[in-house]
Amino acid sequence: MYYVVDSTKNFEQAVSDLEISVKDLGFGVLHVHNLGETLRSKGVDFKEDCKVLEVCNPMQAAKVLSVDMRLNMALPCRISVFTENGKTKLGLIKPEKMLAALSDDPILIQVAKEVEAKTIDMINAAK
Repeated sequence: MYYVVDSTKNFEQAVSDLEISVKDLGFGVLHVHNLGETLRSKGVDFKEDCKVLEVCNPMQAAKVLSVDMRLNMALPCRISVFTENGKTKLGLIKPEKMLAALSDDPILIQVAKEVEAKTIDMINAAK
């Protein structure tokens, strides 16, 4: 269900490299959530770093929404860069597994497979 890899890079370099690989593979970064900073700003004693990138390929998103508009709630894809016990990691919830839990439409499953392959490529390029 999850795809998580260790990185040899520091947190900020992994985030920067992920943003580049997202664009290189035809997707866009819609927003970056800095969860670690947000939690700390609310007074939570949170030691780790965590940024979540919302990424999207408009053509793939349009295919999904043309089949089932309710799936807008599962978009965009999210790729995380986080630290855990001093190690930088990158990961995502696999789109194919997630979409399969919501629909058995073969068109959607094919789109999810394609998106999953690209997002895994993004992570591997950035790690």
